[in-house]
Amino acid sequence: MAMDEQTGTTTAQTDADASGTTDVEALAADDDVTRYPIAPGYRVNVRRGPGTQYGIVRTLPYGVKVAVYCQKVGERVTGPYGTSNIWDNIANGQFVADAYVRTGSDGYIAPRCD
Repeated sequence: MAMDEQTGTTTAQTDADASGTTDVEALAADDDVTRYPIAPGYRVNVRRGPGTQYGIVRTLPYGVKVAVYCQKVGERVTGPYGTSNIWDNIANGQFVADAYVRTGSDGYIAPRCD
């Protein structure tokens, strides 16, 4: 199931609005951003919205770490780090399911996305 989610159903990306886009762009330029590892052995899909119904923008390679700029409630997904409806914004208009990101928390670790 995790592999199914990993291959196309686990990671999401949302359509960013103008204000959210600017905030994420400003944060992305910061070198002091904390990066969190994707679960070992998984290539996670990055999606346009917080659910598997959103299109895939790209797939993250094995062993990558991602910055989490904000988080948004979306589709509930089960992955190696549990079941969650939280989706992590990793770039402008790009989201991954938090259940595949080792944040060290079952809750929010970043502000909520607008």
